Parts: sequence; structure tokens; C-alpha cells
Amino acid sequence: DRYLFRFPYFFQLFVFLTMAAPATKVLPKFRYLSAWFCPFAHRATLALEHHAGKVDYEWVEALGWEQRKDEQNVTGTGKEWWYHWKADELRRSNPSALVPTLIPVNPETGVADESKSVYESLVTIDFVDQISGATGKDRLVPEDPYEAARCRVWADKLNRECCSPYYGVLVRTDPTERKEHFDKLVSGLKAFSTELKKTSGPLLLADSQLSNADLSLLPWASRYYVFEHYRGADYVISETDPELEPYHEWFEHVMNLDSVKRTLPDKDEYLVHIGKYADSSARSKVANAVRRGVAAHELDDEKDEY
Repeated sequence: DRYLFRFPYFFQLFVFLTMAAPATKVLPKFRYLSAWFCPFAHRATLALEHHAGKVDYEWVEALGWEQRKDEQNVTGTGKEWWYHWKADELRRSNPSALVPTLIPVNPETGVADESKSVYESLVTIDFVDQISGATGKDRLVPEDPYEAARCRVWADKLNRECCSPYYGVLVRTDPTERKEHFDKLVSGLKAFSTELKKTSGPLLLADSQLSNADLSLLPWASRYYVFEHYRGADYVISETDPELEPYHEWFEHVMNLDSVKRTLPDKDEYLVHIGKYADSSARSKVANAVRRGVAAHELDDEKDEY
């Protein structure tokens, strides 16, 4: 048929094949307001890297440190105060001006929508997990409602019992108080170890499925080395206590994940950073909250402002 070779036929064929071809998936994209040293932000980083290829983001260093003279030697160290500086974008997009903060970017226009920013570290894990479209074992929040609830309970429990006391060990100046915070932290790790035994291990979920609970603890667990450096041998997490064996198996597993290894801060640089907390010269909301006698997770935007 001579009509087969006419232009309209091939044009229609081209249109048909183009429509039939699968569309290229546009990844959700964010401006990620973060800080390299912050373990709270590290939680969001871990979620983003776990879902690398499903979520796109641009890292924005939005929080750092600046020195201000300690005129009255309030710190008692003879050193200058260290204060957080915060990017204007962070102040606009998060009422508390804290990291992590995720700002969605329109894929067509490239414009960030600060009115839809997402913040609070544990919330960002759940958010990234959901928006990634991941399924099955790739999920950080399990599809099974019971396991999802269990993970959320433990994410919060680990935050309160194994992360917040970290700052009490460093910021509090009374040795007895420091030890109380350390003992509470170890007690929390032992409770976590007991929970880890309920599944096949080494993680909270069966079959080595990474979860939001794991990411809740991991940034602090990977920084516990600071205790020995600044507080001495009595503040080392025991590696011989049988009650902590499941925790150490968990730790070895997560620290060998590629998505974890590429997010860890340099140890020497981090030790310099955290020294501001260890000598009480840091003026941040977390440090101020612990200094006035409450847990880090109980910080108050007004009382702990600086």
C-alpha cells in the first residue's frame, strides 16, 4: 500500500511509540538545610542516602559557629563563647531555626517552596521514607502496621534514653551528674539490646531491614568515642558486658553499611567541634537546655534562645 510510505503514517507511528514509552520519573527534590557536625541532621542525611536514587537533594550548610567574647567568664574556662550562626533561609523556613530542614523544590521551575518545609529529625526520616516511594525491605518505616508502631516507639525511646544523655555527659560540670547521665545512657542501650533479641537480628527488624529506630540512635552511637576522649576511661561503653552484646552486633552491622560510611564526619574534626560542649563554651539551644537542667529533647525555643 503506497500510503504506508507517506509522512502522516510515520508521524502517527512516532506519536504512538512516544506515548507508549515509559515516562522518565521525576525525583522529589529538596534543599537540605543541614550542618556537618549535627547528629540530629545526620538522621535526615542517613534517610536521604538510604533512598539515594529515589530522592534528590542539594546540601546547604545552614548552621555553624562564631565566637563572642565571654566578658564575665560565665563559662569558667577563660575561653570565648561559641554561638551558632544560622542562615537566613533556615530562619525563614523553620520556626525554631534548627537543622535538619527540608525545603521542597519544584522540578519544573527549580523554585523552593519554604511554606512546605519539613523539620524535626525523626519526622524527616518518616517523610523521606514515604516520599521516596520505596516498598518492602527498602522501607525505613515498615509496611506492617504493628512493626511500624514498634519502630516509632523505639525511635522515640532511643532518642530520649540514648541520645539526650549524651549531652548531659558533656555539658554538665558536676562529675556525679555526668555519671548519672552516662549510666542512664548505658541502661537505655541494654534495654535496646533486649529488644533486639526479639527478631533474627542484628537490627530491630527481621532480615536486617534498616528502620527509623536504627537511624534514631546511629548518629549518637557513632559519636560515643568522644566520651573517652573528654571524660576518660570510666565513660567507655563496655564491650565485655554480655547485656550489651546485641547492641555491639547491631553497631558493627550498621557501621559497615555503605549509606552510613559515606555520611560519617571526620573524627578529629568532630572532636574539635564537640569540645565546645565538653568545656561548656557552646551556646546552642541543646547546650542551654542541658545547662539549665532539662534533657536535650526538652529544649524550649524561648528559654534556650541565645
